[in-house]
Amino acid sequence: MLINCAAYQNGSKLTELSIEDISEHIKEPDRFVWVALKNPTDQEIDTMGEEFGLHELAIEDAKHGHQRPKIEEYRDTLFCCMHMLEVDEDDLLRVGEISIFVGKNFILSMRSRSTAGFLNVRQRCESEPHLLKHGAGFVLYALMDAVVDRYFPIIDWLNRQLESIENRIFERSSSARTNIEELYDLKRNLMVVQHATLPLLEAVSKLYGGRVPSICVGMGEYYRDIYDHLDRIVKSIESIRDMLNTAIQVNLSMISLDDSAITKKLAAWGALFAVPTMIAGVYGMNFEGMPELKWALGYPMSLGLMAILDIILWRRFKKAGWL
Repeated sequence: MLINCAAYQNGSKLTELSIEDISEHIKEPDRFVWVALKNPTDQEIDTMGEEFGLHELAIEDAKHGHQRPKIEEYRDTLFCCMHMLEVDEDDLLRVGEISIFVGKNFILSMRSRSTAGFLNVRQRCESEPHLLKHGAGFVLYALMDAVVDRYFPIIDWLNRQLESIENRIFERSSSARTNIEELYDLKRNLMVVQHATLPLLEAVSKLYGGRVPSICVGMGEYYRDIYDHLDRIVKSIESIRDMLNTAIQVNLSMISLDDSAITKKLAAWGALFAVPTMIAGVYGMNFEGMPELKWALGYPMSLGLMAILDIILWRRFKKAGWL
């Protein structure tokens, strides 16, 4: 579905365009066209491919989707693929995708499986004509910067989830199994964010250092800013992952401590029952040569001995923390 299509010249918007008018405007040397699509069909992608002369391999990647984040160069055109991460109303992480084709006089963005648009990016670019003069290279930066900036709230969301689970680990009323399940869910979400950012970190580094594509010439400091943001995000992911692994180990240790405490209690109660059982077992053998069998105080003395020994054991177990 077509969201927006407009022509720009010298940092100013000229006019809204129809798809049929695109080919006429991109022939002008100092003019570029900015087209935005949402959930495009294969037919719409093919139409855009014909209008802008896109490479067939890049078109195939855009059609199939689910690509690894990357930036590839096809002759004088750049193809950029990025993951768009959102937290839905059910507090679940949803992964969308944006494919961006950039040429000297055009930029085409195709957004899939995502509800967050880029109208604010277009408004930002139009409000900064001195930067929009750089053409499609600046618009590419603005789109990439918007996607990367949306990763920061996801990092904060992951941090809040981790803190919540960590607080529950030491609560006796919490379920260790539930904590482990939530920690592994958090780990899966963390890997999704890592898969979206880590490959992009390497790709963006090619836009401001070494052999820079002609479209991005003169925009090095802006793309370096994106790289710095991504670097912060990747380091935050590594920090959360370390804390997550520590939380998993602590939770497993708490489970072992609980099991050990239960084992100690069972052993202590077993010892308390074993002493009277042993005494009762000895006097229950009924041998003829046992003088206590015919002693008038034998029964109360045996009960008293059982009680005294159990009291001594109970006090020692209580002092040791086993009961």
